[in-house]
Amino acid sequence: MLELLAQTGLNAVYAASYISLIAVGLVLIFGVMGVINFAHGELYMAGAYTVVLMYTDFQVPFFLAVAMGLIFVGCLGLAMERALFRPLRDNPLGGLVASIGFLMILQAVAAMGFGVRMEHIAPVTQAVIEFSERVRLPVARLYVIIAAVVLLSALWIFLKKTRFGWALRAAAQDPEAAALQGISIKQTARIAMFIGAGLAGIAGALTAPLVSVNPHMGHSVIITAFIVIIVGGVGSLEGAVVASVAYAIIHTFMTTFYDGVIADIVGLSLMLLVLIVKPTGLFGSADRA
Repeated sequence: MLELLAQTGLNAVYAASYISLIAVGLVLIFGVMGVINFAHGELYMAGAYTVVLMYTDFQVPFFLAVAMGLIFVGCLGLAMERALFRPLRDNPLGGLVASIGFLMILQAVAAMGFGVRMEHIAPVTQAVIEFSERVRLPVARLYVIIAAVVLLSALWIFLKKTRFGWALRAAAQDPEAAALQGISIKQTARIAMFIGAGLAGIAGALTAPLVSVNPHMGHSVIITAFIVIIVGGVGSLEGAVVASVAYAIIHTFMTTFYDGVIADIVGLSLMLLVLIVKPTGLFGSADRA
C-alpha cells in the first residue's frame, strides 16, 4: 500500500508539472492582456506536433526539437497578439470569440497536416529511476518535472527582478497608470503572449513522447487549466501553481483508487466549492492583477 501511495505521488508531481506550465502561461496572458485565450490548449497541441515533425520525421535531437517547439509556439502567440487580440483590445468578448475561432483553425491545420490518427512518439529514453520494485519514475517524466521547476523559477525571477518583469506586473495591475509612466502596453502584451504561449508549447513538446498526440488533445488540457486558474484565483501566478499541485494530487489519487470519471467530477466539485466559499479564488483579489 505504501508503495502504491508513493508511486501515485510521483505521478501527481509529474501531472502538476505540466499543468502548472500551461496554467501559468494562461494566467500571464489574461493578467497582462485581459483576454481569455481559449486557444491555449491548441498551443499545447502545437508544441507536441512540433516534436512529432522535427524529432520523429526529421530526426532532430529531442531537446533541440523541444526548443524549436517553444520558439515556434511563442512566435505563434505573437502572431495571435498582433492579428487577433490587439485589434480587439477594448473588446474582451471579441477576443474570446476570436480565440475560439483560432483554435478551430489550428485543429483543422493539424488534422490536414498529420491526419486525425493519434501519433505515438518513440520515447526519448527508456531509463527509469527505481526507488523500489514498484516505485519508479521514468526519466522522460523527470525531464518534465525539472523543466517546470527551472522555467517557473526563471519566470518568477524575471517578473520580480528585471525591468521588463516590473513592466509586465505594472501593466497587469493598472494598464492606464503603466502607460502614463511610459510603459509600452503593446510591448508588454507581446512579451506576455510570447512567454505564455511558449510555456504551453514547451509543455506539449516535453510530454509528446508520453501522451497520444492528436488534433483534439488540447480539449482536456484547457478544461483542466481553467479549473486550476479559477481555484487558484484568476490573475494569480502563485495561485495557478498551488492550484495545479492541489488539483494534480486530488485527480491522480482519485483516478488511482476510484475512477477517472469520478476524478473529473471531484475536480469540478472542488472548483464549485471554491467559487462558493471564495469567488475570487484562493489567491485572487477583486482586481485583475
